[in-house]
Amino acid sequence: MKPNGTSLNTRSNGHHLAYDLLNDVSVDEMGDDHVASSSETPMREDAFELSDDTKIELIEGHFREIMNILGLDLTDDSLKGTPRRVAKMYVKEIFSGLNPAKKPIATLFENKYQYSEMLVEKGITVHSQCEHHFVPIIGRAHVAYISSGKVIGLSKLNRIVQYFAKRPQVQERLTVQIANELKAVLQTEDVAVIIDARHLCVSMRGVQDANSSTVTVHYCGKFKDDEATRQEFLRHVSEPTATL
Repeated sequence: MKPNGTSLNTRSNGHHLAYDLLNDVSVDEMGDDHVASSSETPMREDAFELSDDTKIELIEGHFREIMNILGLDLTDDSLKGTPRRVAKMYVKEIFSGLNPAKKPIATLFENKYQYSEMLVEKGITVHSQCEHHFVPIIGRAHVAYISSGKVIGLSKLNRIVQYFAKRPQVQERLTVQIANELKAVLQTEDVAVIIDARHLCVSMRGVQDANSSTVTVHYCGKFKDDEATRQEFLRHVSEPTATL
């Protein structure tokens, strides 16, 4: 029963059937083992039929119910605005990368300086959410590309990383999605992506290891096929970052 006395049974038309087929042990194992179903973020076909305002309103109501179930006093001045704040944060900020309308528009420019070496953008901040437990993934991304005749504004590299990070994620998928987008946008196969991140689902729960981090890599084109190119990229990534 909910705190207001209504039933908590939300199963209808087969809803939660997939969960019913799995016991709690299996569900926990899938999350702890970092299982990913696809290189694409799993989305329903009707994912964008609701407006952002409607999504915020609905999430606000559901999160209020979660807080009620936990026994929190929503009449308290500190808590009463939390359901709305969480709903807005989900839709407008930390999960905004689910909406393709928010994808950064990457304008390409002619490589007039004839720069033919790799360009490396390193230390890009990654703030994402583990799709298994909805807790943060926090780290850095390092990306590189070799121009095929076009170049891109530096800030767009950061924005591409941040766009794909702002959704429920598995780090392996995030790495591949960034690399695929860079290849498509830059019109080159010569792309490399490394992400080094800490997962709060590992440090806050489960094994509770606060010291480990996860590194994922994706090499394409020359970065995959040519050892010297790959080692040069790794050398640049390992060097101290410039400071102002």
